[in-house]
Amino acid sequence: MNDKSLRDLRRPSRPVSGKPPKITFPCRYPLKVVGDAADDFAAEVCQIVSRHDPEFDAAAMQVVDSRNGRFQSVRLTILATGEAQLQALFVELKATGHVHMVV
Repeated sequence: MNDKSLRDLRRPSRPVSGKPPKITFPCRYPLKVVGDAADDFAAEVCQIVSRHDPEFDAAAMQVVDSRNGRFQSVRLTILATGEAQLQALFVELKATGHVHMVV
């Protein structure tokens, strides 16, 4: 194998069209919600997520504090049923004013 082949193996594969691959719904969809650290942050995220996925299992949520304690990330998985559901969830989370990022 030559050096060019080795470099190509290390690069992430990209779709030919240049567009990200489509998600096939329904599917398990992992989320990480980052916001200001507060006693009720995880509960607020849980309440919003439950409205968009009634079968959401809050017991599987993970809450991680940032190194300096200023932020928290809530890691969870939902059952995504479509793009409209995900968009509505993201909009509602961001509208709280406490959420800085959803990935």
